[in-house]
Amino acid sequence: MLMISTDRITEIFCFIDEFHQEFEQVQKGHLLQADCEIKRRNRKSKLSNSEVITLIVLFHSGNFRNLKHFYLFYIKPHLKSEFPETVPYNRFVELQRKAVVPMALFLKCVVWVNAQVFPL
Repeated sequence: MLMISTDRITEIFCFIDEFHQEFEQVQKGHLLQADCEIKRRNRKSKLSNSEVITLIVLFHSGNFRNLKHFYLFYIKPHLKSEFPETVPYNRFVELQRKAVVPMALFLKCVVWVNAQVFPL
């Protein structure tokens, strides 16, 4: 069972969120503008990319083998106060695709700067 204090989870989230905000600032300056007139749904998700990345980091830090069981049986019931806007598991899997690039860069930077940034 994952036994990380809520203070530690908050600390990890804040660290990831600060990185993600800087990542979005840099990314905005490098995106190409779409010239097509096709309207696309771009509804804001209930879970932010920072929250998704935090949940994935917590999953890999614990003793869980199955992401679905971790999300459904640990996050949703036990960490509801830390992540009040949880989404259904299928939606969480979809949100992971949007968070892959920032998460990979975050992990690369953490390893590069200091491998012991947040020992769990």
